[in-house]
Amino acid sequence: MRVVTDQSRQACEHGADAQLAASQRWVTVEGKPILVGPDPEGRTIVRCPNIGPVIKPCTITLPVREGHSALIRINGQPVCFETVWGFTDGTPPGIVRYTISDAAQQLVQAGS
Repeated sequence: MRVVTDQSRQACEHGADAQLAASQRWVTVEGKPILVGPDPEGRTIVRCPNIGPVIKPCTITLPVREGHSALIRINGQPVCFETVWGFTDGTPPGIVRYTISDAAQQLVQAGS
């Protein structure tokens, strides 16, 4: 599995991008900071097309459900893999996921 950087593409199931940011800057891949722990959570999702009279578009990422390393840590926080996923705040609640659609790097891979 590839590790995820702040240049990776994280999106809701409707294709709208989440704005990633790294909480650490000293461990990088090709100059791009690796995401750890809660970095994919609480990120703004922009321009989700899931819109309707009683439909709430995805606007924020909720806590990560899977995709953290069980072994590799940076400053005590688990490294994020391209398998990271969680739910968004879009409707229906607890159904719409966000995932990493592009790790944006090919150099660093690791096991769980």
